[in-house]
Amino acid sequence: MEDPVLTNKNQFPTDEIVFSYIGKSKAYWKELFDYTHTNYPDFSEQWRYYNDGKSWLLKVVRKSKTMFWVSVRKGSFKTTFYFGDKAEAAILESTISDDLKEAFKNGKRYGKIRGITTEVKGKADLSNVHELIKIRLSQK
Repeated sequence: MEDPVLTNKNQFPTDEIVFSYIGKSKAYWKELFDYTHTNYPDFSEQWRYYNDGKSWLLKVVRKSKTMFWVSVRKGSFKTTFYFGDKAEAAILESTISDDLKEAFKNGKRYGKIRGITTEVKGKADLSNVHELIKIRLSQK
């Protein structure tokens, strides 16, 4: 597991700081948030420092519902979505990669939910994230 970044509780993660860590993945970061702001204008982002992981995470929400989480790594960033068992059929029938489907099927359960984490390093990863947003929105 790679070392966490954004670990200074007193340093709010500005775009400049985030981009200094993710490097070439900046284009994918911008593309992801251009996509969400254009297609889902009711989404908002909230940075928060979490003591359990000792780092900052970006929570993307729609009203009071968490859509997904974003964590920053050196050279990339990751998105994590949480789904209940009811979403399994939609996930398995979706266009996301087979690796992500397997990770969900075999993923660790946290009560009644499981997570899907995607490291965003290319266009295919962004396509997976777009599809996961659609699935998340389809779940009640």
